[in-house]
Amino acid sequence: MLTFAASLCLLLATPGPGVLSLAGVGAAFGYRAGWAYGTGLFFGSNFVMLAAALGLAALLEANIGLRIVFVALSSGYLLYLAARVALAGSGIAFIEATKPPGFWGGIILQAFNPKAYAVGTFVFSNFPFWPDSFIVEVLLKFLILNAIWVPIHIVWLAAGVAVQKLELPQRSQRAINLTMACAMVIVVSIAVFAS
Repeated sequence: MLTFAASLCLLLATPGPGVLSLAGVGAAFGYRAGWAYGTGLFFGSNFVMLAAALGLAALLEANIGLRIVFVALSSGYLLYLAARVALAGSGIAFIEATKPPGFWGGIILQAFNPKAYAVGTFVFSNFPFWPDSFIVEVLLKFLILNAIWVPIHIVWLAAGVAVQKLELPQRSQRAINLTMACAMVIVVSIAVFAS
């Protein structure tokens, strides 16, 4: 169980579309909007994990046609978000929008987040630690997963809000936006090549 928790810490702490966009919402709109979006990410993540536990992620892995469609849709959506980050202008907003993406925006992002499916498949197909009951093991994995997921996402939200308060010069703000956009493109590229 400790190996499982340690692996989850490493998997969840690495930047992915969820935490990068959450930091962006925090930077652009503050804590209140970040909490709403983060709550959507939380529920969306749990839906994806449930799908992985039930075998939907395995179905995507087994069916090449479905996998290609999913990778194309998810990559397109995430590249769209990366473009919005890169074109956010001189203000560090990570994402440029007139209103925050909100609760449903978080759920939608997780539905198209290839990292979430990869983590879910990995988590629920490895690290068996309760051989007597699959259901107990799945429930414990969900508990551990969320106990690690929540604080990591709170830290990313706080980082986004903190960056906005720095009042950096426009050139620095543009550089941060481009760096965040490049990070999202790298994450998408890794997911596509892994598929």
